[in-house]
Amino acid sequence: MTPLRQRMSEDMQVRNFSLNTQLSYLRQVSLFARHFGKAPDLLGREDIRTYQVYLANEKKLAPNSIHTAIAALRFFFSVTLERDWVPAEVLPLPKKPQKLPIILSPDEVQHFLGCVADLKYHAILTTCYAAGLRISEAVHLKPTDIDSQRMVVRVEQGKGQKDRYVMLSPKLLEILRDYWRMRRPKAWLFPGDRVGHPISRDAVGQACAKAHDLSGLSKPVTPHSLRHAFAVHLLEAGSDVRTIQLLLGHRSLATTAHYLRIATNKVCATASPFELLPHPAPTPLPPPKPEYF
Repeated sequence: MTPLRQRMSEDMQVRNFSLNTQLSYLRQVSLFARHFGKAPDLLGREDIRTYQVYLANEKKLAPNSIHTAIAALRFFFSVTLERDWVPAEVLPLPKKPQKLPIILSPDEVQHFLGCVADLKYHAILTTCYAAGLRISEAVHLKPTDIDSQRMVVRVEQGKGQKDRYVMLSPKLLEILRDYWRMRRPKAWLFPGDRVGHPISRDAVGQACAKAHDLSGLSKPVTPHSLRHAFAVHLLEAGSDVRTIQLLLGHRSLATTAHYLRIATNKVCATASPFELLPHPAPTPLPPPKPEYF
């Protein structure tokens, strides 16, 4: 490890960045340096601009991927190198397209979960929906995180290194108890093939894709789709946005408020002005064909 890489790593450690963030930022700066074949501290503003054009036009990366690269470079130049640049001017962020997730109905969720044959994967995916967990949070659950006395699930060090509690559905508790009796997990509630490690997110994703094929649903389904469905179904059932924010572990209320644009009780609460017309609009008849004889 070069002294510069070591310094950047230490700068992130003292700020308590997550391990995934540290590895991602180091990789992005490494890719930046390799693109020019120089040490990154020898590169300047014009090199950064050239690299951004390369990512957008030649690599054709999605805005989210470019955001990650720019965040890493901002940290490297402003913190590790202590350049007195204004990050927003030197490293502007591309505008993200605002897309809404496709939401499964309650019947579609039930049908999909019924197509998950394996006991462990059925328990994991059901937990994602019943508790609104991210897949990374679900696979890192421990048996001790299931508190049947208080009927809560403890999410330890979720995204943003934050702990939180979510509700424990009685139906989910029954499913988890049946799973525990059959598999008797120890350190991790959902252990993987490697001893001492939880099941991988990729393995759950593959099981989800297999169940989706069996279900025949036209809508896309991923483990995160179940988290989206959890939020929207709660909103449609009358839960307030602030409560849903706490359950999802969102840092900003604005993130949770996006679901207001999806929930049918919000979108469909106002009748279309077409319904206010006294009579249905008549369908125009096609013009008669001319008679030539």
